[in-house]
Amino acid sequence: MKLIDDLKWRYATKKYSNKKVANDDLEKIVEAINLSASSIGMQTYRLFVIEDQALKKELGEGSFNSQIAECSHLLIFAAFDSINGETIDNYIEFVAKERETPVEELTNFKNTIRDYLLARTDDENFIWSAKQAYIGLGTALIAAAALKIDATPMEGFDAEKFDKILRLKEKKLKSVVLLALGYRDEENDYLAKLKKVRIPIQEFCTKVG
Repeated sequence: MKLIDDLKWRYATKKYSNKKVANDDLEKIVEAINLSASSIGMQTYRLFVIEDQALKKELGEGSFNSQIAECSHLLIFAAFDSINGETIDNYIEFVAKERETPVEELTNFKNTIRDYLLARTDDENFIWSAKQAYIGLGTALIAAAALKIDATPMEGFDAEKFDKILRLKEKKLKSVVLLALGYRDEENDYLAKLKKVRIPIQEFCTKVG
C-alpha cells in the first residue's frame, strides 16, 4: 500500500527550502480537503490559502513557528463562529440544487439538523465546526504526503491576530489551525534525516472481539 510508505516519509517539517509548490499540486490538495468527511456534510469551516510573501511574513511575525513565513503556501482553516437557521436553510437549498431534489423532500432532514444544532450554544457549535476543520487538516496531510510535498500542522499561533488581518470576523469565522506547505531544506532541518518515532502497533491498537 503506497499510502503507508507516503506516511512513513512525511514528518512535521521545521525548515523549508525556497522551492514553490506547483499550482496543479496545490489545487489537488485543496480539492482533497473539500472532499473530506464532514459531519452532516455541512463543511462548517473555510480554507484560506496564502502565497503572498509579505502577508505570510506579517502573519508570522513574533511567532515561534518560523514555517509560517518560510513555507511556499500557508493554509488557514477557519471555523464558523456560530450556526443559525439561515446557515441550515442555505445548506438545505444547496443540497437540493446539487442533487436536483425538491427542497420540500428535505424537510425532515432540515428539521433534524435544526433540532440538533440550534439547541446548542454558539461555543458548542464552534467547537464542533473546529473538529470538522481538523478532519480536513488530516486529509490535507495525507494528500500532501502522496504528492511528496512537505507539510507542517501548527497550533500555538495568535488566532486573534490572524482573524484581524484576514478580516475573518466579518465572515463569521475564527481561525483554528494552520498548515504550511512546501519542500524540506534537508541540510538545515535537523528532523529531516531522523528516524520517525511511533508507538508499536501492538501497544497502540487494541483489538476487541
